[in-house]
Amino acid sequence: MKVTEVVLRQMKMKMKSPFTTSFGTFQDKEFLLLEARDETGLCGWGESVAFHSPWYNEETLKTNWHMLEDFIIPNLLKKEIEHPDDVSEVLSYIRKNNMAKSTIEGAIWDLYAKQKGIPLAKALGGSANQIEVGISIGIQNTIEDLLRLIEEYVNEGYKRMKVKIKPGWDVEVMREVRKHFPNIPLMADANSAYRLKDISLLKQLDEFNLMMIEQPLASDDIIDHAILQKEINTPICLDESIHSYEDARKAIELGSCKIINIKIGRVGGLTEAKRIHDLCLEHHIPVWCGGMLEAGIGRAHNIALTTLSNFVMPGDTAASSRYWEEDLIDPAVEVENGMIIVPEKPGIGYAPNLETIKKFTVYEKTYS
Repeated sequence: MKVTEVVLRQMKMKMKSPFTTSFGTFQDKEFLLLEARDETGLCGWGESVAFHSPWYNEETLKTNWHMLEDFIIPNLLKKEIEHPDDVSEVLSYIRKNNMAKSTIEGAIWDLYAKQKGIPLAKALGGSANQIEVGISIGIQNTIEDLLRLIEEYVNEGYKRMKVKIKPGWDVEVMREVRKHFPNIPLMADANSAYRLKDISLLKQLDEFNLMMIEQPLASDDIIDHAILQKEINTPICLDESIHSYEDARKAIELGSCKIINIKIGRVGGLTEAKRIHDLCLEHHIPVWCGGMLEAGIGRAHNIALTTLSNFVMPGDTAASSRYWEEDLIDPAVEVENGMIIVPEKPGIGYAPNLETIKKFTVYEKTYS
């Protein structure tokens, strides 16, 4: 396969409501969309999950554009590629910049699956025809607001609730949630807001029978997490600390976690995500697919990845309508009773809506 043309677009879409984590609050989602075309006219699509500011990791929308334009696209344009797995090897000389790499790698995976006439899920080796999904709930103004949202999502059938926490919005909040919803699958996401000195506080979360606490300590840490995991009963799930197969291997060997969240952009693409999945399966570490507030293209890639066998916990791939008045794909991603039906059409299985894409495009550039 050969990519003969790439279109890179800067997008801006307003979310239905503001989203708040321990990092901050935002409502306008800016991101990059990449379209890769082959000599036959087929198109593959990828979405960058880097935010406008470097609060999740060091990457941003602007650094992704720079890396794609100046290094990544020139290295892949018009190059013969036997399989999407080759993209990781071609780009291996570039240190980090995983979200930038993932943007074009996802498009090439989509293109490859379309060339083969098979769904992306099947191209990845997935077998599930439907996936369970949960929902991620940002920090709210009041506990009452949070409880109201959880009630709404429980009634919609979502299989798991993830509640963002931070110092001052943690133990008492989870206590109230458990009081009102004693039996729902529930987890807490700390987004690196705590330190080892907070062990006594984090131990208090054990009483709430949580599925996990996600990334409680520093975003680049696997040592302190191993210490913490020995002190608490709640399983630790690592997110920001896992950027590669090697990170996952070391975390497993150290006992830093009992669960791993796999985000395609964070680990550099679908190929590396598959490798981490297979490693975790071998070591009996369950995985799930985290979300980065993706629009439809990124959401479709998450759905395909989640069909792999060790994705045994509900992911964050909620319905399009959870975040957007209009999404970029037809049909929009829909959730029924906490389940998403995996599309059977070739590639990502959803058709990019070019009219809607044009509507939300701030700037675009073509490379050929």
